Amino acid sequence: MNYLYLFLLLFSISYPLYKSFDKRVNYHKNWKNLFLAMLPMLAFMLVWDVAFTKLGIWGFNPTYNIGLSIFYLPIEEWLFFILIPFSSIFIYEVVIYYDPNQKLQKIGKPVNLALILICVTALFFGYQQLYTLVMATSLLVLLLLHQFIFKTTTSYLGRFFVAFIFILIPFIAVNGVLTGSFIVDEVVWYNMSETFGVRMGTIPIEDFGYCMFMLLLTVTFYEKLKKPKN
Repeated sequence: MNYLYLFLLLFSISYPLYKSFDKRVNYHKNWKNLFLAMLPMLAFMLVWDVAFTKLGIWGFNPTYNIGLSIFYLPIEEWLFFILIPFSSIFIYEVVIYYDPNQKLQKIGKPVNLALILICVTALFFGYQQLYTLVMATSLLVLLLLHQFIFKTTTSYLGRFFVAFIFILIPFIAVNGVLTGSFIVDEVVWYNMSETFGVRMGTIPIEDFGYCMFMLLLTVTFYEKLKKPKN
């Protein structure tokens, strides 16, 4: 049981790692850009994670990790912010491969606007809950930057949103176990008074926005690094 969290992470990365050398996607050729793109995401997400752990917004059940911690976080949690984006951006690259004519770019703007509205609504009703407040604010700011500053709604943002739909399949499976599905207790527990109090299965609804923010932040820098230099 102490290896459950680590096993879930290794399971998540196994297929993307195996297919990284597939000649159709050639994911391994983008590893350098990916790991560089992860650095700003890691800086933000780890500070957030440590702060929320200290505040008791969430925490980790020692029954399900190997017992090695750094700054209040089990080592598995540190690996989470590397291995899950690695696996997710692989799915994003597969979507790019199957959209050579960029037909998905047309959905970027309407979906982005809809998500902005959802974030504003979440803030209106959930600003008193700290997890809801921080998640919705962070995602809203990033979506607004893409809408008005980066202006990526007609380039790669549509592909990202489609990829995120596919990412939700392993996300629900893995995060479901982490939050208590199919096991006696939770790997990661939450102070539900700091959330809307709504769960999809065992997953707090805020986790979906948290996941989108983490991955979109990574993709934002990833796409910037991928662009050929003049």
